[in-house]
Amino acid sequence: GHKVEILPIRVMHGKLPILGYRIGNMAWITDMLTMPDEEYDKLQGLDVLVMNALRPKPHNTHQSLDEALQNVNRLQPQETYFVHMSHNIGLHAEIGSQLPPHVQFAFDGQEILL
Repeated sequence: GHKVEILPIRVMHGKLPILGYRIGNMAWITDMLTMPDEEYDKLQGLDVLVMNALRPKPHNTHQSLDEALQNVNRLQPQETYFVHMSHNIGLHAEIGSQLPPHVQFAFDGQEILL
């Protein structure tokens, strides 16, 4: 059968330690504020990153849009899909058009083929 490695990634949800996951060449990190430096090494060479970006303003348990974009710049995945946005993120089309070409807001029912 086809085997895919699943690697837990330690992240911080405010002060609470939780897990994201690297699944093959994609990563699923949907509820974080910060990530320990050593975890970034486990996320090199990603085809797809799914990551939270709550709102423009900083928050005590979730990444702001700017913080999420800084992590995208650090990790350099081929494609990034932001999730866990609040109503404060702004209008999808307006804010989405300001994102880098390889970064987009995910939407309900979306399928990503790897």
